[in-house]
This record gives sequence, C-alpha cells and structure tokens, in this order.
Amino acid sequence: MDEYDFIIIGAGLSGVNAAYRLKTELPDCSYTVLEARDTIGGTWSFFNFPGIRSDSALTLFGLPWRPWIHEKDIAEAHLIREYIEDAARDEGIDKKIQLGHKVTGVSWSSEEQRWTLAVDADGLVKEFKTKFLVSCSGYYDYANPLKTEIPGIENFEGTVAHPQFWPKDLDYANKKVIIIGSGATAITILPVMAKTASHVTMLQRSPSYVFTLPAVDSVGWWIRQHFSEHVAHTINWWRCFFEEHVFVFFNLFFPNLARWFLMHEMKKQLPDDIDVNVHFNPSYPPMDQRLCLCPDGDFFKALHRDNCDVVTDRIETVTVDGILTKSGKKLEADIIVTATGLHVHLLAGIIPVVDGQPIDMATSYAWRGAMITGLPNAGSVIGYTTNSWTLGCDASVKLLIKIWKHMKKIGATSVMPVRDRSDLASSKPAVSHSSTYFVAAQNRLPRITGESPWYGRTNTVYDYFKLWFGSVTKGLRYTIPSKKDQ
Repeated sequence: MDEYDFIIIGAGLSGVNAAYRLKTELPDCSYTVLEARDTIGGTWSFFNFPGIRSDSALTLFGLPWRPWIHEKDIAEAHLIREYIEDAARDEGIDKKIQLGHKVTGVSWSSEEQRWTLAVDADGLVKEFKTKFLVSCSGYYDYANPLKTEIPGIENFEGTVAHPQFWPKDLDYANKKVIIIGSGATAITILPVMAKTASHVTMLQRSPSYVFTLPAVDSVGWWIRQHFSEHVAHTINWWRCFFEEHVFVFFNLFFPNLARWFLMHEMKKQLPDDIDVNVHFNPSYPPMDQRLCLCPDGDFFKALHRDNCDVVTDRIETVTVDGILTKSGKKLEADIIVTATGLHVHLLAGIIPVVDGQPIDMATSYAWRGAMITGLPNAGSVIGYTTNSWTLGCDASVKLLIKIWKHMKKIGATSVMPVRDRSDLASSKPAVSHSSTYFVAAQNRLPRITGESPWYGRTNTVYDYFKLWFGSVTKGLRYTIPSKKDQ
C-alpha cells in the first residue's frame, strides 16, 4: 500500500497548480496526483464540442507561476491543454501523476490519523494512504450531465447532442440546428456551428448577459514583445488583475449601472431585428450568474448572419423534426444540442467517511472556502465564479499549506473545522449563484453564514488579506498526540 503526506485528486489546471505549490513550498513532503482519466488537463482535455475555449483571459486564468505565451489571451482548449501538459512536464510534476486511477472512496481513521483511499486503477482495486487529502476534481460530474426534463425529447428522430459527450463524427454542415440553453456553452457553440450549418437557433428559456472582449490583448502582446518573459508576465498579470477586479466590483456594487452598460454594449452589436429587451434582458443582476464572454464579438457577428437567430420561449414539446414552443412557434431541426448545464458536486461525488460515519455535505459548513466541517486533514480546492477560476484555487492551496505548516509547528497530526452551533435554516449554499445547475445542487453543497471563517469563495483581495493576516486557529480543532485537542 502506497502512503504519502499529500494526495491530490485530479490532474487538471487546479491539480497541477496544487502539485507545484507542494513541490516548491513543502519540498520535504511526499505527494502524488491521482487522475481518473488517461490524460491530464481536466476540462480542457475532456470537452470537445465546437469552439471549446476559455471564457477568462489566460494571463490570469493560467498558472500564476508560468507565463501564458500565446498571442490569444482567450484561447482554444487544445492550447490550454498543451500549456498544462508542458507545465507539468517541465516541473517534473508529470512523474507524480498516476493516470487511470479513479478514487472511489475515502475514509478517515482517527486512530491512524490517516485517510485511506479506495482506487480503481483500470479494473485493479488499490488502496492508498495519506496524511492530507486535497481535492482538485472541480465542481462537476464528468460522467453525468445535469438531468433536465425536455418534454417529448424521445420523439425526436434527428440527433441529440450534449456538449459534455459530443459525438466525434457529428456532421452539422447544411443541417438545421437548435441549441437549447443560454449559458457560456451555448454562446461558444453557436458562432462555430453557424459557419457551416444551414440554420442555427439558440432557444433560451431566459436571457443571459453576453460581453465582448478582444481575443488578443494588444497591450499585453506589445509588452511581451518588448520586455523579458518574467518582467512582461509580472506587468501583464497585475494589469489584468486590476482591470478584472475593477470590472467585477463595478458589476457587483453598481448593479443598475452595470446592467445599463452591458445592455447598451449588447444592443450596439445586435442586428436590428433582435430586440435586446426581449432576448438579452436577464431577470437577475450582473454577476448573479456567470457572465458570458465572447472573443471579438463572434457571437454577435454570427447573429448578423441570415442563418442564425435567437428565440426566447419555453418548450411545449419536442416533435419528430423539431420543437414546438409554448407560444406556438415551430422550430425545425436535424440536430438538437442540449446545452442545459452541469451536474454539480464536490470531492468528485464521493461521500467521505470519518470513523465509519458518512459526512453529509448539505449539513456541513465551508471553512474559508477551503475546508469542510467534519473532514479532518482535507481541502477542497475551488476557484471563483465571478473572477478568474485559478486565482481562487491558488489562494485555497496556499491556505492549506499554511495550515499544514502550523500543524508541524505545534506538533499536531490533524486539523478539522468545527462549528459549535448549527444554523442551517439561516445559512446559504457555498455557491449562491442563481444558475439552474447551482440551484439544483444546493443539497450537495456545504453551507456558509457569510461570517468569518464560515464563508466560501469571495474574491482575491479578501482571500489574500485573510491568507496573510487571518487566523489559522479560529474555527479549527487541532489534534496533538498525547494532549487534548487544541
């Protein structure tokens, strides 16, 4: 049985970053990365729907310690995957990754002060032990998408494609396509399919905000051409950090003004026959759901084509050759794309067991967005939903490392968030977005109160302030052998 100081679950962007932080900040600790699939890269090697790309600038979304060198700052998936692979190889992290190792169960023993992991390694059952468990498996289920009831979908005689399991041989040239959904995936797919499909309709139940950014950051590219790689990365990182946070704070603290601005920008780019007040006027304030980004306005440019439109309506039923809406409109289709969301879960969907007792996420609390009550020596690394994802992941890993160093300093063998009182009725889910797939996951997410330290992911400024000056004892119980809990 293999035993490590740390085991990281997941070899995507978050997992590779966590491995680098352990390698550089805790060089004497042993670690391994267990990846269920046969390749690294997470999201960027898993999805293969048309146009799959980032919706954040790679200067910030990328690894903080490895500059993004490509001209495009909003980049295609294959470039991001290669970037992650190159980073892992150059840092020797790839040698610590065990591919085809799917974690199927985790159990903590207070007597051993260890986690035991049950692992399926290509059909072979293995066991691993670790002192500290770090989940970098993201927040969605790779095997199952969000279950969405689409009335009559079984009647459709064409092809139904879900972005999570995109058919490799799907030919949509000269075909009529309906994309059900209005989130980032639908916004990404539509302009690509519209290039060759005979007609593409985005059918949405409710609108989203869509904001245009240049795919190439001209200022950042000029800086890269005139300064050394390290200097250019430092300048660009801080410049992008400032710009992103000003924009996010503007949307959060001035929602009415932000709504006016976003709708004004959308109206400028829409064709005259698409009414922004009907099709791009969300019922929620900006940032209450993730803002959809489109590089170089590709989404809006597609809507200017004769073969592309948006319909805001509800589905009455799917027919053999299309969709009938509640308003009585008949939409013809050869292909229906169900871009209806992800099935959200944490810890790769595994129910952790502590001393024989399963831990219910829905009745647990998040501790500073990085640990969960009832789980000793375990971290859940999750990024931001309003800022660039990786910034939040990096803040979480650094916090876990700080806690580990404090454990070593005081001679503790374990640490666990403990909340003395339960106030579930007044608490909120750790991610309070109003997106359908997050609302559907409320009974699978830990709770937050909004008071320190019982909060989830907030923003980089606050998280780093708490990282540098916050307590690593408040809300935590440390176990020291032969002594009472501290």
